[in-house]
Amino acid sequence: MEVIETIVIQSTEVEERETVVCSVDTDRSKAEFIWTLQATWHLVNTRLEMDPAFDQPVCKKKKLWETVAEKVNAKLRESEVTDVTVKAYECDLKWRNMLATYRKNSERAKRLGASSVHWEFFKAMNETLGKSREEIEAQRRAKLSGTRVGKAIASKRFTPILPNPPTAAAPCSTARPPQDVLQLYMELQERKMNMWAQQKALEERKIEAINNLAQAISSLAEKNSTQMSKEGH
Repeated sequence: MEVIETIVIQSTEVEERETVVCSVDTDRSKAEFIWTLQATWHLVNTRLEMDPAFDQPVCKKKKLWETVAEKVNAKLRESEVTDVTVKAYECDLKWRNMLATYRKNSERAKRLGASSVHWEFFKAMNETLGKSREEIEAQRRAKLSGTRVGKAIASKRFTPILPNPPTAAAPCSTARPPQDVLQLYMELQERKMNMWAQQKALEERKIEAINNLAQAISSLAEKNSTQMSKEGH
């Protein structure tokens, strides 16, 4: 299995254009796609046109990149460039590299101003990627303002959905310090000892009562026998 390495080389000035070096097998070098300036512009324009589709929360990126590759190849055929067709994964990889370069130039533009950036793709990419969510939503509403859908949305009254009030958290029982736990344990042990002592005293009283009853029965029997012996004489 042959491995194709794509290395993006950028100079110290991030706004300069990318240089892509492909190291491949000499037998298959003719089959590899070379990103010319024209092909790169086709990729940028196509990808920016499809940005709303890529921005959807649920979308199949693989299918979208296949569509991007088809459109780029169609534009290249119109320009009579039919030697090699670009593949979906090559478009994806190229766009990732360009996106990284765009972000670096965007940071540079914020620090030094837009005039300090000379990368040829920055302006076109920044017009789409540099917009905030609020700006995109405002533009969408402006497009819909004159249509029936926009009028229906504007005239419709929406009931605001208020968030549920946060429930008061139950007060957490503070953990006892180790000394209190030890003291509680000692108190429980002392109560057990007291209960055992009370039970022992009760058992001793029962035994004493039984002994007293036995002695009383014994003395009564002895008295009866003495009395009967006297009556016999």
